[in-house]
Amino acid sequence: MIISTYNVIAVMSGTSLDGIDIAYVTYVYDNNWSFKIHQSNTINYSNDWKSILSNLVNKSMEELKSIDNDYSTYLGHVILKFINEHNIKIIDFIASHGHTALHQPDAGLTYQIGNQQVIANILNEKVICDFRVQDVQKGGQGAPLVPIGDRLLFHEYDSCLNLGGFANISFESNFERIAFDICPVNIVLNHFVSNLGLEYDDKGQLASKGSINEELLRQLNILEFYKELPPKSLGLEWVDVNIFPLIKSFNLDIEDVLRTFIEHIAIQISITLNNIKGKQVLITGGGVYNDFLITRIKHFSNSHVVLPDNEIIEFKEALIFGLLGVLRERGEYNCLKSVTGAKENHSSGKILFPNT
Repeated sequence: MIISTYNVIAVMSGTSLDGIDIAYVTYVYDNNWSFKIHQSNTINYSNDWKSILSNLVNKSMEELKSIDNDYSTYLGHVILKFINEHNIKIIDFIASHGHTALHQPDAGLTYQIGNQQVIANILNEKVICDFRVQDVQKGGQGAPLVPIGDRLLFHEYDSCLNLGGFANISFESNFERIAFDICPVNIVLNHFVSNLGLEYDDKGQLASKGSINEELLRQLNILEFYKELPPKSLGLEWVDVNIFPLIKSFNLDIEDVLRTFIEHIAIQISITLNNIKGKQVLITGGGVYNDFLITRIKHFSNSHVVLPDNEIIEFKEALIFGLLGVLRERGEYNCLKSVTGAKENHSSGKILFPNT
């Protein structure tokens, strides 16, 4: 059998606005998939870009297209700087998720900015990107897309839980990969600590000092989304409508908001974990560094929590979007109907070649 090797620049920007994650990864197929991360960086957003990206849902389509062009150009130069700084010479292609601007799959709409031709032109490299659109066109949620990577790269765990802007989970059930968004995490926590001039609540220290508002907690836990069966996914629009107004109506101190919402996150995650067969759960994403949140998840859950090394915690999503690019290059499924609800498994992603 021929061993296949792919050298990829993998790029991811999440809804929590932590920054742009970039990793240079080699993927090898030899009966099973393996990988090696050679270089990785997170490039923080400027305040201007944070302001723009946090308000995308309020923009018209015309405004979004203009922002998309600017962001694609910016992203191209960020990736180029990464390549030059690390003196990377062997690149098969760039695999980029872009940044989610709109996600309304029930309306047949999802829009990721940062997937334009200009990126391939700036880098003079092939780019594989825009992985969500085709899935929504096929009746799927367009999310989550990471589970195919969980299956192929992290199959030794019973489930994989990511704590990013949202908590999402994937696991095997009846020979199918099941995955869905559980609840908001950093997209809410970071929003409220930003009122204190902070980017995040370091280790959950502020939350740990707060008090739980039992009525707010009750109302959060009875939101309709939590009664829905998968496939299901969340976006900033849902948070803007269902979470922010509810929390603000209680007029609580920030510490009490954080404490209550962390309890809510931990309860929703534990309900999910306790219903999954097998107890070994790999947890990644920026929320892993919130020690208080992890403590509360352990309190409510029966699972054995595994925290990997920092590089996997921080770059797992970028790593897997790189794999999605590899699977697209190979013409193999990278979107699973059992996960997204699409009418069929399919190989999704737009392939851009540099204009010469």
